Amino acid sequence: MGSDAMSQQLPYVVIGAGPSGLCAVRRLTERGIAVIGLEAHSDVGGLWDIDSATSTMYQSAHLISSKRMTEFSDFPMADEVADYPRHDQLKRYFQDFARHFGLYDHYQFNSWVERVEPQGDAWLVHYQQQGEAKQLQAAGVIIANGTLHQPKRANFNGQFNGTLMHSSSYRSADIFADKRVLIVGCGNSGCDIAVDAVHRARSVDMVVRRGYYFLPKFIAGRPTDTLGGKIKLPTRLKQWLDGTLVRLISGPPSRYGLPEPDYRMYESHPVVNSMFLHHIGHGDIKVRPAVDTLLPTGAQFVDGSHAEYDIILEATGYQLHYPFIDQQLLNWKGFAPQLYLNIFNPAQPHLFMLGMVEAAGLGWQGRDDQAQLVAEVIAAQQQRPQQAEAFFARVRQQSQQRIDGGIRYLELERMAFYVHKAEYLKAVQQQTRALQQGAG
Repeated sequence: MGSDAMSQQLPYVVIGAGPSGLCAVRRLTERGIAVIGLEAHSDVGGLWDIDSATSTMYQSAHLISSKRMTEFSDFPMADEVADYPRHDQLKRYFQDFARHFGLYDHYQFNSWVERVEPQGDAWLVHYQQQGEAKQLQAAGVIIANGTLHQPKRANFNGQFNGTLMHSSSYRSADIFADKRVLIVGCGNSGCDIAVDAVHRARSVDMVVRRGYYFLPKFIAGRPTDTLGGKIKLPTRLKQWLDGTLVRLISGPPSRYGLPEPDYRMYESHPVVNSMFLHHIGHGDIKVRPAVDTLLPTGAQFVDGSHAEYDIILEATGYQLHYPFIDQQLLNWKGFAPQLYLNIFNPAQPHLFMLGMVEAAGLGWQGRDDQAQLVAEVIAAQQQRPQQAEAFFARVRQQSQQRIDGGIRYLELERMAFYVHKAEYLKAVQQQTRALQQGAG
């Protein structure tokens, strides 16, 4: 038996049991492709299972997109679930999803992947399962372990003798009881945590270094992300129109003592929070400029002011982190791997990435669309090698191209894998249909 034929007898290994990993296992199983899922935790849910050692979830966390814009199209959330579900409801949703599609049978839990490496035409996956070293030979590997695990830490001058922590370690507002709190960073998690803190802390300050667009979660009683979008507008016009509407609804950020964004709408992720500006307007949160130096009892800011704190919490985001594989194998350039459609590797045709994609409103169905395309590509590799080679010729030609829909995303680490939702899904679905038609 030749090496290609032998590799086809091996299973594909999916790393992770969050939304993207579950989609991958489901879609490969449907195509009759052998698959084994490896999950570090004891259950499915990924980030949304707060009990997982790899979760960075906190007790008050809810979706920032509404359930109807986020759910799987063929597995809707129950009507009684709130528009913006809490993390424990989402954990149950993924458990129900896994049971409904029979995915538990394909997973090995408590399995921590330590190393992934090519082995001839196959791959070797080394992992620990409850303290026992194991390995799997695989036809290919699908990396789906998420993007919100590795904290991006601030690089402060000076030293603070109080509690210095990252939002990844935050679980409950109990830690803020009667404390003087400084939160560094004004993304969605930072604003959520600031709103938590005002109910427990003695004082709450927040470092805001650049401008943001702020959206409420509801407009006229409806989730904000369900409004508009029925009429397709040119990119620049939509950016101007939506940016103007945001300013009319929430007011200019400078009205709250916040910096104005110096970029167009959608060039960075907006903050979706109905209470953050409310608390600033009530004096519950004090806006601070960037930290200049940490002091033993607090911080000095770039405007020369200083204040004392008990807790400094860094809500400074996350970095892509795949410690089990050599970055060169991922075609890593700059802040992120350079992959066709954020999925396909120009040098490794049996190594796939799922979930390394963000876009306003992409939801989990967007991840499932990715998984369906991966399943079609693997089926072509196994059954129609000429079609698969033609597909990977495109991968090699276009892996550097970003589907941005004409939006000039800010050159920030967290924006490195952002795409334009409509254009991205159109491209993914077109490639899926082309492969399906070639199989007919």
